Amino acid sequence: MNNPEHLEHLRHSAAHLLAAAVLELYPDAKLTLGPAIESGFYYDIDFNDVTLSVEDLPAIEKKMKDLVNDWKEFTHREVSPEEAKEIYKGNAYKLEMIHDIAEKGEKITLYTCGNFTDLCRGGHVEEPRKMLRAFKLMSIAGAYWRGDEKNAMLTRIYGTAFETKEELKAHVDMLEEAKKRDHRKLGKELGLFVFSDLVGPGMPMYTPKGNIVRNAIVNFSRELNARVGFGEVHTPNMNKADLFRTSGHYDKYKDDMLQVVSHYTDEEYYLKPMNCPQHTQIYASEMRSYRDLPIRFADFANLYRDEKPGELSGLTRLRCFAQDDGHAFCRPDQIESEFKAILEAIHIALRVYGMEYEVRLSLRDPQNKEKYLGDDAIWDKAESSLRQLLISAGIEFREELGEAAFYGPKMDIVARDSLRREWQISTIQLDFNMPERFDLSYIDAEGNAQRPVMIHRALVGSPDRFMGIYIEHCAANFPVWMSPVQVHLVPVSEKHIDGARALAAEFQSAGIRISIDEADETVGKKIRNATKGKHPYILVVGDKELSGEDMMIRVRGQEEQVTMSKEAFIEKVKKEIATRA
Repeated sequence: MNNPEHLEHLRHSAAHLLAAAVLELYPDAKLTLGPAIESGFYYDIDFNDVTLSVEDLPAIEKKMKDLVNDWKEFTHREVSPEEAKEIYKGNAYKLEMIHDIAEKGEKITLYTCGNFTDLCRGGHVEEPRKMLRAFKLMSIAGAYWRGDEKNAMLTRIYGTAFETKEELKAHVDMLEEAKKRDHRKLGKELGLFVFSDLVGPGMPMYTPKGNIVRNAIVNFSRELNARVGFGEVHTPNMNKADLFRTSGHYDKYKDDMLQVVSHYTDEEYYLKPMNCPQHTQIYASEMRSYRDLPIRFADFANLYRDEKPGELSGLTRLRCFAQDDGHAFCRPDQIESEFKAILEAIHIALRVYGMEYEVRLSLRDPQNKEKYLGDDAIWDKAESSLRQLLISAGIEFREELGEAAFYGPKMDIVARDSLRREWQISTIQLDFNMPERFDLSYIDAEGNAQRPVMIHRALVGSPDRFMGIYIEHCAANFPVWMSPVQVHLVPVSEKHIDGARALAAEFQSAGIRISIDEADETVGKKIRNATKGKHPYILVVGDKELSGEDMMIRVRGQEEQVTMSKEAFIEKVKKEIATRA
């Protein structure tokens, strides 16, 4: 779909069609609202005492296909609040919406298509019976009215729609593939991480295998940090509330922070949701000269955010996680060089991980300035500076209002995985606010105090979240350098186990991670089990291999085996590890 607005109108029209079908089949149902969303559309509905399941979706979808044949066009009319309330007098949800619209002084409009009329602001396709031909209902979930857990629980029916059946099929196929690649499923099958109700939701624990993968991500970011001059620091997980009052997080972010209670002091403490306030204090710990700048700090300390349990999702939405976080304090004339060096590090990272990306310039929402710190002058300066940096670097980008951090605009890296799904991971943020709030300074060449600029950046964001994304990107077929087991040995029989152990010791001394299947099973079953483990290389160890002859090596994803001497194979694996091939 080349026209995002048309796709949004198509999907919103499909939401109307869904609502019409529901009322045909469930006349007592009460409709609430049904917007288009990035992946399709949904409609929240109160079915009274009726409980729906996914088995009911085909019947609703069939009714939609029947109804759409009579949907020639959408027409609308404006009504008064009194008339609207009379029409929807039996629906408390619509009455609440009508009241809110009237309170804002906005127009109340009703849109009709076929025999169905709904309260709506508009945005539909011109010829629904012609254009609404490629849609599908996907799933059912519970949703609180207006997202407030104090309100009634509604039934949310999700669907998707495309302009053509070919696009719909491609999307459904992608979703089926995504199910197979779900990092929660693969993480459990491969024994990479676990969650425990006793530990708490959104707080992962990594097994030895999983920690190897996570550490591979962290250590790669560490190498990239060193390349661009970021020194690693370590900061405490718990901090006084005063730190966050000064930074501005307390007022803007308090509801998302986890409070800590001390038995010995009345001071207010919080688990930190980000590292930037602590890094200002390391900077402020001594006098800084213009010659000292830029000063760069990197940090992998755990962070904590009070996410709602219903919004947690495996590793991709957590309460406890780390970031490959970094902050540079620099002079204004150093911004461009810092920006380019950080962007190059991000480019290297995503090239190694095999992910395409695009750049998004995230700006403040001018209609909601109260959400952000700092005055117009600071924001105008920061936004124009970041925009000009992108232009001067020859980087293509798109602008997005309302996506800025509350303290400054940012350049977000939106990566695409192998299923073409978008993930916002890396970021570079320009901050003139926090140095002001913490009264940070450096002494310039004339001996005067000047305010440094603070650059916030992450290379792949959270290693935890990125691990979940990457598992799905590569279907847990980790490259050799990341794989928990790089070479898996399968002894042919019990008499070959000692020889396999000796061979394993040779590989391990070369820095290669090895596992051996010593189970009393057939070679065929051992190979099938090893294939499920997604090991890059499987080596069957029998008389020939132990006598020094060339080895027959099974390569993940290849049908034909590779013949190679032991020495050549060891060098091959070492090179793949060293070069992150």
